Amino acid sequence: MRVRVLGCSGAIAQGCRTTSFLLDDSVLIDAGTGVGDLTLEEMARINHVLLTHSHLDHVAALPLMLDAVAAHRMASGAAPLQVHALPETVDILRTHIFNNLIWPDFAAIPSAEHPLMRFNTFAVGEVLQVGGQTIEVMPAVHTVPAVGFAARCEAGHWVFSGDTERNPAFWQRINQLNVAMLIIETAFSDREKELARRSLHLAPATLAQELDQIDPKRRFPIYITHTKPAETGLIMEEIRRFDQTPNRQGDVRHDIRWLSAGQTFEL
Repeated sequence: MRVRVLGCSGAIAQGCRTTSFLLDDSVLIDAGTGVGDLTLEEMARINHVLLTHSHLDHVAALPLMLDAVAAHRMASGAAPLQVHALPETVDILRTHIFNNLIWPDFAAIPSAEHPLMRFNTFAVGEVLQVGGQTIEVMPAVHTVPAVGFAARCEAGHWVFSGDTERNPAFWQRINQLNVAMLIIETAFSDREKELARRSLHLAPATLAQELDQIDPKRRFPIYITHTKPAETGLIMEEIRRFDQTPNRQGDVRHDIRWLSAGQTFEL
């Protein structure tokens, strides 16, 4: 499985794109602004979009991408783009985006019988078969209903936390999987840890406590995503500080790296 990082920032700025990952050619995990760096041909090859939650930085490019490839998909007779999400996320998209006020309802264009887009709902713990991929829906704890994903690959599982704060159920499942790579959010620095707590995001101090829940016998690369552009350097320094300076007996050092847009992984 090839994972292409289209966007992994917590906001936009020059060189910063919000969350989106392309698995091989046809499965998109979240539809942040990073999708805009794909060519029209690459967008047209996407047949499945899996959304972690409804926040704008994770869905902003979905309506724009549909508009960009609409003529191609209709001319080629392609099946509807399949959008997979929690029922609550689908309701929010229908009500607030694809409502013919903010954006056309592509679930009814050109007709309800033959639309450009079709919604599919899932539940936490469900295992999906989409675009040749086997993807498990992982629990997340956020201000709106949210999930993460674990995609099976030759090396084990590529795991993405989605937006989350403290999440014991996630770590319980992680310790049952053969993890090849973990991508986990850390949106704020510790100087903003109260804001992180209120918005149900991680800061380095909370991340340290969360990583303590990994079975110490397990080791895999951990990539940090969703950092705010103005704080990325500070966040990574705070993470390096706690991880490279164990302060308790039994502390485990982790293989922690910074994720950047444009990276591609073969797993």
